[in-house]
Amino acid sequence: MVSPAPTAGPGFWSERPGFLQRLSVGVSFTLCVGLAAVGFTGFLAISEMLPSAEAAWSGSRPFGAQGQAPGPTTAEMPLTDTGTDLLRDNPLYEVGELGEVTCHAPELDPDDPESMEAFVHAIADCLDEAWSGYFAAAGMEFTSPNRVYWYAEGHSPCGPFPKRDTAAFYCQANQGLYLGVEDIVAASAGTDRPEAYTFLLSHEYGHHVQGQSRMLAEYRAERAGTDQETAEELTRRNELQANCLGGVFLGASGSSLDLGRDERENILDDVARRSDHGDERTHGRESNGRLWTEHGMDRKDPAACNTWKADEDLVR
Repeated sequence: MVSPAPTAGPGFWSERPGFLQRLSVGVSFTLCVGLAAVGFTGFLAISEMLPSAEAAWSGSRPFGAQGQAPGPTTAEMPLTDTGTDLLRDNPLYEVGELGEVTCHAPELDPDDPESMEAFVHAIADCLDEAWSGYFAAAGMEFTSPNRVYWYAEGHSPCGPFPKRDTAAFYCQANQGLYLGVEDIVAASAGTDRPEAYTFLLSHEYGHHVQGQSRMLAEYRAERAGTDQETAEELTRRNELQANCLGGVFLGASGSSLDLGRDERENILDDVARRSDHGDERTHGRESNGRLWTEHGMDRKDPAACNTWKADEDLVR
């Protein structure tokens, strides 16, 4: 097995026994958001305490805690000089529905890493096409995330991987979509349901959408220096928005991906299981996790995902 550390040039392939692993890479450097998966993973979510990644899934539940990352680049700094509130009045909310998206995903065999990687690439291709077109319609710049798939330990700008119980994460420092091809299967109890992995990707990609629209930078700036209660509320708003943005993609692409009533319920059940339980207060109640995901699937419009203006009860 090869080291899956991120690489610096496009079209890089790292050799692995049995087949080649493609690492699609891009350019921009910004903040860092990691996502880690545990248990029966249906999607990725933001974390609260990693030392080198701004978000990740970890621990005995699907969500962990928020940490600090390198400061934002000029391109990612909040546009405070314009008077625009990029969380609550982002240009992304002004375009309307995402529009119908046609995806062509191959058959999935969770026991075959090559099959898993092909499936993940196909869904990521579809996400790239859908969101790049939407950003173009909004008159906003967009760069697709880098894809880094690991089979062994490695190191990203957001720190080493995998961490304990971490199957995937998004690192905004290099706009990297990091996935343990075999780990996400193990963390999802080996499920052969494609919708579990599709939403895992679409939720994680939702954080990339937040980053590209500069919402992540604005969120980080607003969260800095707040007390724990306020920080947790902002984290819930950020996380629930990613649920909703993932739902927007699924709603727009569901016909081509054969996401019927049963698949929809499977996704929402996974969302509920990964919501706050016990003393956790960072990702929302089960009812709110389901609500925002379903809202995105039904409306297919990022404007429906404006958790930053929602009443507090809807983001508890």
